[in-house]
Amino acid sequence: MEAESEPYVRLATMRQLHQAVADLNTARSLADTLQTVADGIVVGLGYELGCVNLVRPDGDLVVAAFAGNSAAESLITGRVGSRASWERRLSMGEAWDELRFIPHTDGWVLLDDDVPQWHTEGPEPRFDDEWHPQDRLYAPMYASGGGLDLLGVISVDRPRNGRRPGAWGREALQMYASQAAIAISNARLRANMQRALVRLEREQQALRASEESFRQAFEYAPSGMAIAEMGGDQHGRLLRTNDALCRLLGRPASVLRRYSFADLVHPEDVGTLLRTSAEGGRAELRLGRRDGSYLWVSLRNSVVADTADGPRFLLTHVEDIEERKRHELNLAHRASHDALTGLPNSAELRARLAARLCERPYAAATTAVEALDAAYGDVEDPDGRMHGFRADGFEADAVAGGPFDHHVHAVAPDGANDGAKGLAVLFCDLDGFKSINDRFGHHTGDAVLIEVARRLTTCVRDGDTVARLGGDEFVVLADGLGAADAADLAVRLRNAIIPPIRVDGRAVRVGASFGIGWAACGMTGEEVLRSADQRMYVEKRSRSKVHRRAG
Repeated sequence: MEAESEPYVRLATMRQLHQAVADLNTARSLADTLQTVADGIVVGLGYELGCVNLVRPDGDLVVAAFAGNSAAESLITGRVGSRASWERRLSMGEAWDELRFIPHTDGWVLLDDDVPQWHTEGPEPRFDDEWHPQDRLYAPMYASGGGLDLLGVISVDRPRNGRRPGAWGREALQMYASQAAIAISNARLRANMQRALVRLEREQQALRASEESFRQAFEYAPSGMAIAEMGGDQHGRLLRTNDALCRLLGRPASVLRRYSFADLVHPEDVGTLLRTSAEGGRAELRLGRRDGSYLWVSLRNSVVADTADGPRFLLTHVEDIEERKRHELNLAHRASHDALTGLPNSAELRARLAARLCERPYAAATTAVEALDAAYGDVEDPDGRMHGFRADGFEADAVAGGPFDHHVHAVAPDGANDGAKGLAVLFCDLDGFKSINDRFGHHTGDAVLIEVARRLTTCVRDGDTVARLGGDEFVVLADGLGAADAADLAVRLRNAIIPPIRVDGRAVRVGASFGIGWAACGMTGEEVLRSADQRMYVEKRSRSKVHRRAG
């Protein structure tokens, strides 16, 4: 740089500065821009050394570029100076507008701080404005060309003319630092945009790969999968189904797109489907196949968003559980049904009976039980067993707000109202069955029990219950009968049992004794069965006496 003492600045010097500034905007990357800034200090501004210190994200400054001395460049490039040390330097010395000049007389206190530094060797100055090897000159760079957001610091050493820069040289350095800040900010912006574009491209590639993976996983999944609309007028409509679901339901994809799962579900399972939560919901229900049959499946839902705020879809995984469900139902049937006859067993009978009763006291039922107890007391059956009619614990308190608040109470018919109807409990005990077992063996006895169960079942209405209580004892629950209806049913059942039963080519015959009891709310299931049992033994006893008199 020409001496500022001259009355003018040579045109060649201006061209060098202009070229240095122009070069700032031609660099292709942030690293190139930083090195161009350092080179412009030496080539355009005429300093022997130029250093660019850039602020890092943590606030400290790193030597990002160096020019003028290859030895110094390899020594200090990449080294870091703390923010506190730099702020100390920028706050001391002489303020040349935004520049900071620290003369050698003050700079000795900075020799031991952590800022990377390099000084040229030279003789002591002979004039007041001559540059000293320990002089320091800094040009701060601020983001957007001004303000207090420090972007970096340009440090220079020893002008080539050997003199401290004058007014024009200071103005040139300050202007160059401002342009360098703009160039570095733009380079950073370009670098960030390039990184963002690269990241976006990678994300798009990953998204495309993910979509392709999802498509393949969806299409070729071994179990059924479907995508349905979520919300709106078409909520639940199937948009897409995979091959496995089409095979499972026996319907092509073009046909399935006309339906929703609500259209395909078994009528008894509609409530289960509606109760299934859309997000993470799971349900086991039956879906209709093309041939009209139904298949047990497990539905598992999850929500998939098309975009951050865009439409949401329901992804449903459909798993065939027909075999497992059949096994579960079979186990449940075995647990609740007699293995020999296939009738409901004792536990299932008591459960069905309990479902019709509640623990509310009913005077009519109490009176009926007490009347039986008073009339018959303890009676002895033909086998020598004693039976009492007292219903212990019958006087149960009403439970307000319980599960039977809206329950239609079962009431036993009484003599005052011949038209009353109730839940009849017919207790059946086979006559002569023990002698068949003893004479022909249990194989024949089992065959007799199976045939008796069949005959009883054919004589009752749909909805009535025929259960095997155990041994040769059966119980029939028939709701909505009056006293005469129950007596007629007992006669029909007895007449159905009496005809001979052929087993292994021989004909065997059994009789039956029936006791009719009535289930009433306020009674327990055991009390109801005990009442019917006692009446059966009363009948058996009276019929035995009749037979003895006839003999």
